[in-house]
Amino acid sequence: MFSLKDSSLLEFDKRRAKDSNLQSIYHLSMVPSDSQMRTILDPVASEYIRPIFKNVFASLPPDGVVDQFLFMKHYLVSLDGTGYFSSKKINCGACLEKKNKKTGQLTYHHQMLGGAIVHPDMKVVIPLAPEPIIKQDGESKNDCERNAAKRFFAQLRQDHPDLPIIIIEDALSANAPHIKELKKHDLRYIAGVKEGDHTFLFNYVEMAHQAGQTREHKIKIKGVIHRFRFINQVPLNASHQDVLVNFVEYWEVDGDKVQHFCWITDLTITKSNVFQIMHGGRARWKIENETFNTLKNQGYNIMPPEIWTKESGMLSSSK
Repeated sequence: MFSLKDSSLLEFDKRRAKDSNLQSIYHLSMVPSDSQMRTILDPVASEYIRPIFKNVFASLPPDGVVDQFLFMKHYLVSLDGTGYFSSKKINCGACLEKKNKKTGQLTYHHQMLGGAIVHPDMKVVIPLAPEPIIKQDGESKNDCERNAAKRFFAQLRQDHPDLPIIIIEDALSANAPHIKELKKHDLRYIAGVKEGDHTFLFNYVEMAHQAGQTREHKIKIKGVIHRFRFINQVPLNASHQDVLVNFVEYWEVDGDKVQHFCWITDLTITKSNVFQIMHGGRARWKIENETFNTLKNQGYNIMPPEIWTKESGMLSSSK
């Protein structure tokens, strides 16, 4: 069903009735109902699918596909959370809950923290085993992306203990506890930062710039101007001044169009590598485009909450 990209068990069963290939190739005679599929699958813990992802990576030729993903002698792993189930009626003990402030109505939903090995110049990605963001056994409070990240990093290092990895994430992850967790698992990082969320950091960099302590770099490629300002070893925020990060600010000027991005990293920034670091930071979007978008909108039917409806025929109590 997954291989053929049918949108539901019902659609798959309709195909079975008229597609002779399902009998000749798959030797398929019956299709279970969705309720029976849930009965079989719901009790299965998500960690039991983890070896599948590890085996896919291990089966790739190290001197071929895998080497093509090397970036600054590391593998870029883009990380982000996404939702894949939402309902105001159907729920399970692991569902996260969101209460409408006006009506008090509960919405039940499931999320996951997904990761994929990416490369700025590659159109494909290598997905890693996701970490569910669900209520943990015995917990009454919602799980969160930060706790899921702790579990993800631990499992990532268990599956790939010696793999040199750079984690790329959005600005929500640019905080001291998260950075310490990355260091705990020997993971490098490139994380986006925003002035509104990191006032201390941006003020510090601006004062350093006024004092002549920042470095600047500008190159022009095919008519596009790439301008950088960077500084190494600056405090992340006022309450964690012991957490030192390297900061890069970037402007892309293409005619009248200007794009502006900022990142922090533990990679030492120089004029010779700042362009690469920028490319690595911008590759974070591949977790959205080449991973989540592909799974949700390109026929695999891992559906976003906003279009999960009873009519889809894919409602599940927990998976």
